[in-house]
Amino acid sequence: MTDAKPNSSTNDVTAYIAHFPQGVQETLEELRRTIKKAAPLAEEIISYKMPAYKYHGMLVYFAAYKKHIGFYATPTGHKEFEKDLAPFKQGKGSVQFPLNKPLPLPLITKIVKFRVRENLEKSLNS
Repeated sequence: MTDAKPNSSTNDVTAYIAHFPQGVQETLEELRRTIKKAAPLAEEIISYKMPAYKYHGMLVYFAAYKKHIGFYATPTGHKEFEKDLAPFKQGKGSVQFPLNKPLPLPLITKIVKFRVRENLEKSLNS
């Protein structure tokens, strides 16, 4: 598996996930369930060719790669949880969760809930 992004005609998260090998699919579905549980009112979409969740603005995105899952809680989710995310490889606005280790689901839940609160506050104050 190389940079394992489906082609641009993929327009739903189920199809995106189905593109990957079974073990990766299970991990992506686990991540998907965690996000949906933390943000039950969020709209699930494909944005920038990856699964994304939107509630009063964008919340988080994720994408699968050869050896990791990229998680994007921009613009502020990574900064807010900087210490918790320190053990993971990071890039500008991204964190990499290795495919050979369990996902930090409680941390992902906290980040998603933080982004929901943040977006709601912005929405109410605008």
